Amino acid sequence: MKKKIAQLFKTLKFENSFSNLNPVFYTPLLPTKLSNPYIISVSDKASSLVDLNSELFSEQDLVDLFTGNLTHPTSKPLSAVYSGHQFGHWAGQLGDGRAILLGNINSSKGSWELQLKGAGITPYSRRGDGRAVLRSSIREFLCSEAMFGLNIPTTRALCITGSKDKVYRETVETASVVTRMSPTFIRFGSFEHFYYKEDLESLKILTDYTIGNFYPELLDKENPYKAFLSEVIKRTAEMIAHWQAVGFMHGVMNTDNMSILGLTLDYGPFGFMEAFNQGHICNHSDDQGRYSFVNQPHIGQWNCRAIAQTLLPFIGTVEEVQEILAEYLPVYRSKYDELIHLKLGLETKHPEDQKLIDSLSSIMQQSNVDFTLFFRRLSELKIDDFESNNSIRDLFTDRISFDDWSVQYRRRLKLEESIDEVRKVKMNSVNPKYILRNYLLQVAIEKAQNDDFTEVNKLLKIIETPFDEQPEFESYANLPPDWASNISVSCSS
Repeated sequence: MKKKIAQLFKTLKFENSFSNLNPVFYTPLLPTKLSNPYIISVSDKASSLVDLNSELFSEQDLVDLFTGNLTHPTSKPLSAVYSGHQFGHWAGQLGDGRAILLGNINSSKGSWELQLKGAGITPYSRRGDGRAVLRSSIREFLCSEAMFGLNIPTTRALCITGSKDKVYRETVETASVVTRMSPTFIRFGSFEHFYYKEDLESLKILTDYTIGNFYPELLDKENPYKAFLSEVIKRTAEMIAHWQAVGFMHGVMNTDNMSILGLTLDYGPFGFMEAFNQGHICNHSDDQGRYSFVNQPHIGQWNCRAIAQTLLPFIGTVEEVQEILAEYLPVYRSKYDELIHLKLGLETKHPEDQKLIDSLSSIMQQSNVDFTLFFRRLSELKIDDFESNNSIRDLFTDRISFDDWSVQYRRRLKLEESIDEVRKVKMNSVNPKYILRNYLLQVAIEKAQNDDFTEVNKLLKIIETPFDEQPEFESYANLPPDWASNISVSCSS
């Protein structure tokens, strides 16, 4: 194994594309070391993207590399500067307060930036300690990979390492580092930073870099900047449609947490919808409910206006920008309509479908039905067998309302001559059986805090194939226990 690690360090090469830009975009610095780091978990699927084998992480050199204790000879570590709107208010300069970019690796599966989150103080730490605690690192690591398993655009997580070094939050906790992966970590706030500083020269350099490296197909367009904004808006709208369709809540949709590639970025106080409530707020710090489930599509549009403002100098007129912004809602609605039809097992579209969908939302809201269990069980419904309603109607406090809705649903299925068994297979391929419920995470975190990482690795295995029947993990698909309602997740998570 030692020989393999030595060979790996010879062949592994960081290209450092972002560090080749003017230093106005970042600060070069080394991570702050942690004492005696150890591996907690590795994603096989993510590691394969950079041509790594998870078995290599048993070697301390690789653990040290992805903790920040060892710097690869070709890496040029840095922290990026950006600004942003937080909870709707201009927050000014922010930046990577606890993240350090190692560089990008060009592998057989594309170019991936590797970033250590929790790697120590940076110039942008804003009186923070630059560290991440074990609980938040576990949440980010697992949710990054869970979203990938759900086919939702997302950044990835390569591994998570830990240390017994103390970190002070509401209580004393231990330190941890997540190695995050993305083609780029540039975000809406990166553009806002230079726009509001009135540094149009740097803003243009950043925009040209982003288009050239991540949207090269737009370079031949008549106005690449207009095409760029249009594509960013499209990807953002479709990403949020995916969130809504699976019941995912981000929790902190600030502009500094919005990826320029339309990827889900920065997993803090996230949550997956359990008892259905359109107004659910997953972030305990969100006093006004700005980032509630029902608001996410509108906040996505608000954030797109923010990035559009920064590109106005390169696009031309306000009217041209507004024309592009007008694309957001139609794209979102079209994608969500496509996804909800798939969830309902409908292969065609009908003028009355929206009424069927709206009435379903209403009865789910009335009974606070478990979002994931409902759509999974709905695949068991048989068109000509009302007894097949039983396992589904048991989720409702108002069973009669569901029975009434199911009559309309059956009529709609008959309209397109739907076949029960065929529909069931298709519905189960888009409606997950397993999601990353908060109580499952809490159990894994508490065990990990006692040096038992088996539950973290078990959850990783489950969420990698969330649509599959996994009989050995059947209990992980059950309704949450009563105590789960007391779990509170905030920005400090």
